[in-house]
Amino acid sequence: MSANAVILALLVLVSTAQLSMGARRRMELYKPDPADMLSYHQGAVLQGDIPVSIFWYGKFTPAQKSILFDFLMSLSVAPYAAAPSVAQWWGSIDQLYLSKAVQTNTNGNGHQIKKNQVLVANQLTDTKCAMGKSLTLAQISALAAQAKPRKGGIALVFTAQDVTVEGFGMSRCGLHGSDAKSGTTYIWVGNPATQCPGECAWPFHQPMYGPQGAPLVAPNGDVGVDGMVMNLASMLAGTVTNPFGDGYYQGAKDAPLEACSACPGVFGSGAYPGFAGALKVDQATGASYNANGANGRKYLLPALYDPSTAECNTLV
Repeated sequence: MSANAVILALLVLVSTAQLSMGARRRMELYKPDPADMLSYHQGAVLQGDIPVSIFWYGKFTPAQKSILFDFLMSLSVAPYAAAPSVAQWWGSIDQLYLSKAVQTNTNGNGHQIKKNQVLVANQLTDTKCAMGKSLTLAQISALAAQAKPRKGGIALVFTAQDVTVEGFGMSRCGLHGSDAKSGTTYIWVGNPATQCPGECAWPFHQPMYGPQGAPLVAPNGDVGVDGMVMNLASMLAGTVTNPFGDGYYQGAKDAPLEACSACPGVFGSGAYPGFAGALKVDQATGASYNANGANGRKYLLPALYDPSTAECNTLV
C-alpha cells in the first residue's frame, strides 16, 4: 500500500487540552511531500503500564459493555488468542513506534523498553446523562476529568447512541486529547449506530459517500459497537504514539495524521476506497474480522502506518 492517505483528521483546541480527531473520510487523496512523512518529533510517548479509567455516558447494555471491555482485555491482559490477534496488533505499535522513541530519548544506551500493558483502573457510569444528551467538546473534556485518570493513564469516555457530540459523524468518529500538566490523556468514542453509521461504522454499514458496496457482517453482531471498537483502536494508537502532540505524526501539528489515521479505510491487504481489504470470515456467522480477542471475540482493527517503509501494515 502506498503512503497516499485521506485527510480527515482535524485538531480542535479545548482550553489547554490538545485534541486529535479520528474521522475517516476515504475519498480525498492526499499525497504528502516525502520530506514530511509520518515521523517522530522527539516528544513523549506512553509506555509500560497504562491505567485506563472508563466513563460510560448514557445507556449501554451489558452485551455492549462486554464487547468493548473484552477488546481492552485483548490488548495485553489476555494476549493468548490465536493469530492474528488483537495483542499482535497492539504489539506492532511497540515495534513500529515506541521502541524507536525510547531509544532516541535515551541516546540508545540500552535503556530497557517496557511492554505496554493496558490495565482497567476504574469505571464510572452515568445512565441519566447529567450533562444532557447534546455535548460540546469542552463537556467531553470535563467528563474525562470526572473519570479521574491517573498520571500516565487514559480516560475513556464512551457515549451511547442517543447522545450527540459536537462534530460527531461530520468531522470525527472519535478524538483523543491531553492535559500535559497532569500528564494524563483521554479518548472519546461515540456509538454511531443511529447517528452516522455510514461514516463511523463502515464497512459494517454502507458508506455515506463513494462506492456503495454491500456492508460486511459485524463480528459481534452490533454495528454500532463494532464500529466503536475500530475507532477506539485508532484513537488508542494515536494516544500512545502522540499523547501530547509532539510524538509521532505527519503533516501540520494542529491537524496531524497519526498511526492509524494515516491509513484510513485500510483493514486488510489490497484495500482501496470502498473495499476494506481481504479479511477473514467467520464460517458460522459470515462476519468479517482480522483479529481474534479475549473470550473468543473477533474484531476488525485498522491498519498501522509503518514510518520506515511508508506502507500500511495489516494483520491479514
